[in-house]
Parts: sequence; structure tokens; C-alpha cells
Amino acid sequence: MEQGSWLIVDTPAKAAEAAEDLGNSQVIGMDTEYDSLRYFREKLCLIQIKAVKKTYLFDPLGELDISFLGDFFASHSLCKVMHAGDNDLRILKRDYNFVFRNIFDTYRAAALLGSDRLSLCHVVSHYLGVEFEKQKKLQRSRWDLRPLKEEQLQYAALDTAYLPELYLRLRGELKQAGRDEEATRIFAEMTKVRWQTRDFDKEGHKKLARHHALTDKQKERLKRLFRWRYGKAKEINRAIFMILSDQELVDLSALEVGSVSELATGGLLPGGKLRLYGDELIALLDGFRDSTTA
Repeated sequence: MEQGSWLIVDTPAKAAEAAEDLGNSQVIGMDTEYDSLRYFREKLCLIQIKAVKKTYLFDPLGELDISFLGDFFASHSLCKVMHAGDNDLRILKRDYNFVFRNIFDTYRAAALLGSDRLSLCHVVSHYLGVEFEKQKKLQRSRWDLRPLKEEQLQYAALDTAYLPELYLRLRGELKQAGRDEEATRIFAEMTKVRWQTRDFDKEGHKKLARHHALTDKQKERLKRLFRWRYGKAKEINRAIFMILSDQELVDLSALEVGSVSELATGGLLPGGKLRLYGDELIALLDGFRDSTTA
């Protein structure tokens, strides 16, 4: 996909150009890039929208106000085409309170038509006869870092390149199969999705390896560490495994330490985690020791 076919929207003038193009469109393709690996609360990193003239890449981490997109998302007359767009909808609603009407999901449409290979690449290949490949390494790349690399921008723009054409083909197939009304109901239900924070598993500590081998005191300590890790991840918006691994939780539960220096001596945690969480962990472990010996 050539660079001239997409535009990074990072100035008011470019936003005005995008708004005009969207206003002249009857169908747009849309997608997002977000990081759900490194963050407790998925971080929205890019919004891609293909209109008549070109694809526009909006940076939600920049300073440009992109709330004007809400008028297009809420429009009854403008069709918004997505592929497996449930999470995109949830995150956009969460971050901007956008309302969505008149969407078409090519993943759901292909599934209704009996397709069993539902990745975007396979659906485009099957219905449009176009072969293209998406690199996994780019899908998992650091979308939260700036500046984004050109290969990332190319990848992001490609996600929406075929959606309007795919919509036209699938809409016709659904009508021919007599499943267009069913599809419309499914798409309407999709617009009602809401983002929800992940539930805390109160018994999750019991599922960790070696839990059965711990003493009762160590099991109680593990339970408290498990609860602390969840709360810390939620507080600073970091992935749970990046706070402490399951193995580190179990190892900590067996320790009898009273200072960060003692904790450091054991070499159980890397220096970065000691600096970030050492004092809190010692307060938790030492406080628990005091409460059980009082």
C-alpha cells in the first residue's frame, strides 16, 4: 500500500481534510490498534478510517482533538465497516463515549455465510480474490511508542484497505442467502457492547503451581500477594504479569524478610521490580508476619 493512499492526521488542517472526505463517503472502513499485552486496561494507540479518497490514521495519544469523529460514528446514513470489531467498539466507547449506528462486521457476515476461515486475509482472499499477508511481528509491535515506524503505518492502513469493497460483496451474498435481516440484527446488537474491567478471581491464587505444597501461613501470604498484584496492576495500568510473575508470587510467599536489602540479597526479584515495589512488598510481608506472631 503506497504512502500517498494514507495520511497521518496530526494537524487541524488534516483533520478538516479527513472530515470532508468522511462527509462525502457512504461507506467507510475502520479499525484500531491497541495494546492489550502490556497494559491492565487496553491502551488505544491508533484509529484507522478508510474513506473515499484515502485512509486516515488518527493518533489518540497525540494532542489533536478527534472527538469530531463521533458525528460520523453515530450517523444513520454512513455505514461503518469493521472486521471482528467488538473490542474496537468497546475501547472507542470507553475512551470517547462514542455512539455507533449502522455498522457492518465482515467477520460476522462471513461466519453467517458459512466461512470457517475468518481472518481478514482469508475473507478478503475468498470473496475478493486478493492475496495479502499481515505480519504477526507488526501486529504485536509497540503501538504505544512514538514515533510509529512507516512499516507499522503501512500495516495499519492495510487493515482497512479492502473493507468497503468487501462490504459490498458480503452484503450481496447475505441478501442472496436470505440472511441479510439476521445480519442486521446481529450488527445492531454489536453497537450495544460495553467495555468492562476484568474480574478479579478471588480464588486465583489456589490455581498457581506449587500452591498445594505451601504451608497454611504461606498460602495466606500468597493470597495477599495475589490480591496486591491485581490492585497494583489496575492502579498503574500495567499488565498483571509485568508486576510480578506467578513464580515470583509463590517464591515470595515462602520468604521471611524484614527489609528491601534482605529481599535483594535473595536475588528473587530483578532490580527494577525491587525499586518499584520493594517497599510495598516488605510492608505486606512484614506486616503479615507481625500479625501472625502477635
